[in-house]
Amino acid sequence: MTAPSSTPRRPSSNGRAANTISPEPRLGQRGPEVQAFGTLRQLPIGLSKAVRGESCRLLNEILADSMVLTALYKKHHWLVAGPTFYQLHLLFDKHAAEQLELVDLIAERVQTLGGIAVGDPRHAAELTSIPRPPDGAEAVGGMIDRLLEAHEGTILGVRKAIERTEENGDAGSNDLLVGDVLRRHELQVWFIAEHVVEMPPVAVTRGAD
Repeated sequence: MTAPSSTPRRPSSNGRAANTISPEPRLGQRGPEVQAFGTLRQLPIGLSKAVRGESCRLLNEILADSMVLTALYKKHHWLVAGPTFYQLHLLFDKHAAEQLELVDLIAERVQTLGGIAVGDPRHAAELTSIPRPPDGAEAVGGMIDRLLEAHEGTILGVRKAIERTEENGDAGSNDLLVGDVLRRHELQVWFIAEHVVEMPPVAVTRGAD
């Protein structure tokens, strides 16, 4: 018969034995950072480390802009006022939801390449090219102009990434950027820009006498 072990069971932080089953939540757990931002895991997808690294860097810049643009749309969704409140309130929210979809697609592409996607809004704020708006509310024209400026800055980064991913043979990232990201931004620019065209509410056309 084997003698019982004299080694006591190590208690956990909440007082129970570490090798027992318990419904108590394991609180206060922390772990080491297993992959640093800017580094790559080796994934067998037929792309060199250099190509994957450049794609991750470019995608993360676009991801940061997309996260900030999403938040900007939500801010304006809440604070817009005036005769066009209802239309813009709904449109800004729709565009925010569409940008959030892009955020997920871009982040998943970075992970697919073996990188680390920007995930913290505070990190995104450090990387974004979009200027910070005032903390208060702006007039509607200022909101729209700020959104158009943010879109254009992001689009410039997208076009640069499209060129580089095509040159590098990263077809997966290139397809995402052309088919999803660029086209969505261009469509949103059209919808927003039409709200600042100086046009009477109703065009009256006189018939022939």
